[in-house]
Amino acid sequence: MRLRGFAGRAVALLAVVLAVGLLPWLTRNDPALTILHARYADRPPTPETLAAIRAETGLDGGPLHVLGGWLGAALRGDFGVSWVSGAPVGPDVTGALGVSLSLMGCSLLVAVVLAGLLCLRTLRLGARRGLVRARAGVVGAVLAALPEFLIAAVLATVFAVQLGWFPAVGWGTFAAVVLPAVAMGIPAGALLGRLLDDALPGAFAEPWARAAAAGGIPGARVALHALRRTLPGVLPQFGFVVVGLTGGAVAVETLFAIPGLGGTALAAALAQDLPVLQASVLVLLLLGVAAGLAVRGLGRLLLGPALRDGALPTLVRPRLEAGRAVRWGAVLVTVVFVGVVVAGLLRDPYAIDVTARLAGPGAGHPLGTDSLGRDTLARLGHGAGRTVLAALAVSVVTLVVGVLVGLLPGAGGFTEMVNALPAIVAGLVVAGVAGPGAVAAAVAVSVVAWAPLAAHTRALYEQERAAPHVAAARALGAGRGWVLRRHVLPGVLPGVVRHAVLRIPALALALASLSFLGLGAAPPAPEWGRMLAENLPYAERAPWSVLAPAAALVVLGVGAVLWAAVAGAAGRRGRLSTAVDKDLVEVRA
Repeated sequence: MRLRGFAGRAVALLAVVLAVGLLPWLTRNDPALTILHARYADRPPTPETLAAIRAETGLDGGPLHVLGGWLGAALRGDFGVSWVSGAPVGPDVTGALGVSLSLMGCSLLVAVVLAGLLCLRTLRLGARRGLVRARAGVVGAVLAALPEFLIAAVLATVFAVQLGWFPAVGWGTFAAVVLPAVAMGIPAGALLGRLLDDALPGAFAEPWARAAAAGGIPGARVALHALRRTLPGVLPQFGFVVVGLTGGAVAVETLFAIPGLGGTALAAALAQDLPVLQASVLVLLLLGVAAGLAVRGLGRLLLGPALRDGALPTLVRPRLEAGRAVRWGAVLVTVVFVGVVVAGLLRDPYAIDVTARLAGPGAGHPLGTDSLGRDTLARLGHGAGRTVLAALAVSVVTLVVGVLVGLLPGAGGFTEMVNALPAIVAGLVVAGVAGPGAVAAAVAVSVVAWAPLAAHTRALYEQERAAPHVAAARALGAGRGWVLRRHVLPGVLPGVVRHAVLRIPALALALASLSFLGLGAAPPAPEWGRMLAENLPYAERAPWSVLAPAAALVVLGVGAVLWAAVAGAAGRRGRLSTAVDKDLVEVRA
């Protein structure tokens, strides 16, 4: 099993490195021309000049020659020199990695604290009563749906520009870390807290928790054991958060002028500076492997011999009826969302009125206008179809792929590699092959977005497979397919589906971000992420132009979580469970 996992990681690493190495030949731009413009902006692109650049960089030898030479040098610890600046790549990438790791550590601390706060009420109630509802659903969904760069912009405007408490840009002091760490830690902590809070009721419903509460064991100790019981299913997401906070913080690093690894990889990808891009991606891949191995070992340590001996009770969330407030909240959010979209569809999203640039909300423009005088409500309504439908389609694809890959043995290494690949690199590769467009952006996001769901599926699958009722079913002659359909998947799919729902706003933002970089739908197509990026420089003067698409993303996330809660409460949630020394019983909470 270990040998198979190592082989999977090696193959995945080689595949990603090959894809990155072939990037100059996959894109439609001549890399020699890009290098010429970066180095010598005033020199004409004559055939002789371009030929000299190809000879200097080795491009005239073809992709295999370039890739082979880079791999041979990398094994010796030499990452070559930048095609754009001519400087050695190693020191720049190492310095950027140090900056990103420092920022990641602070952001992860913020995320862990926020996740604990979101789960605190569930832990307290569960330790006293043994059976609770998840409490962080709506709050976690709202915080998880907030774009990182929007939080960063608000924090910079309030605490750096207006109050002057922290520096607005720069790096090197503790004060410079606070705002970007908070901006990156809030969405990550909300996601982790939401997933953990979703699993805790199942732990508190198990016989040991109810017996401990009845026996007078202190609630803090019961809560601690419940955390230990649920953490293995969520731990893989910590590994994904670590890598995402290191290489995926491009927008925040750009806003605060932080020389991190994510911004380095993005700049190299856009400039087709292949040596810098390859070194950055290789470092991120190795970081993903290290985080995946650490998380896997910690998860097995927390579960102990129960995972090996097949004595792990099934962790199933009890069946809880959705309250009236949840049902009415879902209806209200849907009505408001549909009403705004319909009102926007009745207006022209492309009409430009230069006399009404950045106009505030009024009778003529209920949500104001943007920097070109276009109606914000109109662009919000027309962009809903592009953003929401594309995000839903990608969410379904990533859910199916994530579940299928998560059930495959030995696929953990490939999952870790895909997660470590920056989305912008996947977008450039896909756009280079298929050309920019909405479909290319959806494919690029789908290529990397299934990895967290696959890791979550695998973690839950390993726990379900170790349950005694699964061993009993096998002993009675049940086939592998029967056990998978009737005993394993019912304990895996609900949590993974709720996880996929929680990621819908993030997928919408990722799609729109690629479009803003020129890899998606061409302007002036109305998209929510494009609206955010285009109007972010005017956030202080015209906050409505930024708040409207941001609020739409939040409403989308809240609505998805509320309807998921309603649908989950209406469906069958009870499955088989066991006590330590009791016969198998069917539990319908």
